Amino acid sequence: MSDRTIKLLLVEPDPIFRMGFSRLIVESYADIQIVAEAEAGSSARKILADLARETATAFSSGLPSDTAVNLVVLELQLGLELCQQLKSHYPDLPILILSSVQETALLASAKAIGVEGYCPKGTSIVEVVAAIRQVAAGRNYWMEAEALQNPLAAPSILALVRNHLRWTGLQQIDTTLAAVTARLQVPGLSLLDRAFLAGQRRELLASRWLVTHLLPIPEGKSYTKIANNSSIAGNIASSFETDASEDVSALSPQTSTPSVSIVRLENGNLSRRVEANEILEVTSAKLELSLQNLTTITLETDIFREGKKRELLKTILQKVVEVLEDLRFAQVQPEQLVEMQRLILRDLWQGATVDFFGRYAMLQVGDRNLEIVNLLLQDVEIVQVEILNKIPLVSDLFSFLLFQTPLVIDNFPYKADTPEAKARAEIILHNLLIHVANAVAQPLLNRLADVEIIKQNFYDSRLISTREIERFRNNLSWRYRWNKYYIEPKAIFESRYDLLIFISRGIAKTSIYAPRGQELQQLSGIPQLVTLALELRDAIAPRFRAVIAFLGSGVVYVLTQVIGRAIGLVGRGILQGIGGSVSEGRKKKF
Repeated sequence: MSDRTIKLLLVEPDPIFRMGFSRLIVESYADIQIVAEAEAGSSARKILADLARETATAFSSGLPSDTAVNLVVLELQLGLELCQQLKSHYPDLPILILSSVQETALLASAKAIGVEGYCPKGTSIVEVVAAIRQVAAGRNYWMEAEALQNPLAAPSILALVRNHLRWTGLQQIDTTLAAVTARLQVPGLSLLDRAFLAGQRRELLASRWLVTHLLPIPEGKSYTKIANNSSIAGNIASSFETDASEDVSALSPQTSTPSVSIVRLENGNLSRRVEANEILEVTSAKLELSLQNLTTITLETDIFREGKKRELLKTILQKVVEVLEDLRFAQVQPEQLVEMQRLILRDLWQGATVDFFGRYAMLQVGDRNLEIVNLLLQDVEIVQVEILNKIPLVSDLFSFLLFQTPLVIDNFPYKADTPEAKARAEIILHNLLIHVANAVAQPLLNRLADVEIIKQNFYDSRLISTREIERFRNNLSWRYRWNKYYIEPKAIFESRYDLLIFISRGIAKTSIYAPRGQELQQLSGIPQLVTLALELRDAIAPRFRAVIAFLGSGVVYVLTQVIGRAIGLVGRGILQGIGGSVSEGRKKKF
């Protein structure tokens, strides 16, 4: 079967499963084509009869037929009679049961009448595809009862279909919603056009709400996404009112911090993911502690009051969880993560920006209505170059969390279950969260730093005056230059990374060793001169200190042994002369 396409008929009464399974197969497996779908036995028989007539007509005309079905995938809940009918009319057409039915007697009866394969709907997509290929090739594939009791390493087909439907549906809705929202901002729209677009936007919001509620990611089987300040479920009524009245919504202070839902696995290889779970949960707990900046450097997030800083960091942690889910769903391999690091960081930043500020949050500046998120996301290239590209060891972290790849510490690989590897992964994760948070704050400081409503809802009370904000921005500007021209080349030359971590008292800085020879070779301009100056200093400093020490010893010897003694002798003679004069005067007096 490797040299021809598998063409199958999907017989499934559940329209949601049918649609999700079809899209998942078509988008992920080029050698499998779903020719037709049926929701009942009668429609399946009709489809097969029509396809048989088309094939016969094409054959009689001497034309090739590309509509022939060579596999039927069906749900056994439609009845064993359907299997009997299909086997009676199409004995050479293989059947694979993909069903939630697990009754031994019923499955034995299906096997007895000639059904070639069976997989439960809790089977991983990889194994389902393997079963499709094997049955279509003329071999049997029956998953035994004992195999059903063992947890599978990959997500179940039901979970994948649900997640795929939810992701693709929300993606389509959000794309259309962004286009409609952009059209609403065009000046000069007629009242009729504006009313039509507002109605379309309400329908899209309602559709999004339905998708998030009808297709939730189930707790206990995969990641659960958080409800945040941009949640349509929580704000759908107010969104409708905003559209109807054509008012511009402003940012409102958030009274609660989003919670982070970490992995809860019912199926899957627990030994592979338990370490990742532990690290994510420990980090989530540390976000409840103080977030005061204990370092000597200015961070972009220092502008936020602590509650907002905590909310942002938790949002980013949740985005890390979602990215891990997407990477696992896409079956990304460890060697691909290095190439994907730039994209992963950009997705983290964009997703955190959208969720933290709210996808549809509006801001009125003068006579203009601005979409905050769209405005901030325009700085993507600046943020990527200045902050995201400089976050170290991201691919190592994700490889560790996804595949339990050993972490190299001081040139020695530590397995994922060792305390050293866990501690190193946690440090890298802390640094990632803090720098992505800085990246979210940077466009806000660049574009909307002195807007009153922003200051009221986000800023620390000590940094709300224009003077303090400008001083804060100047400190950041100086830090960027100092890091670029001195701190970063110095760290590269010293083969280390400076990382920011969470401790009980706040945010601190630590350093770890890492080979950076390639980066050192790529330095040019002032950063390269800095490394050369450091190397020169290291070369001459010991000799210079030795010369200074020798000269210093000589000076001390001359001052103490020569000049000091001479001065001492002269002083001694003077004192003796004065003493002799005094004695002679006393004798004369008497």
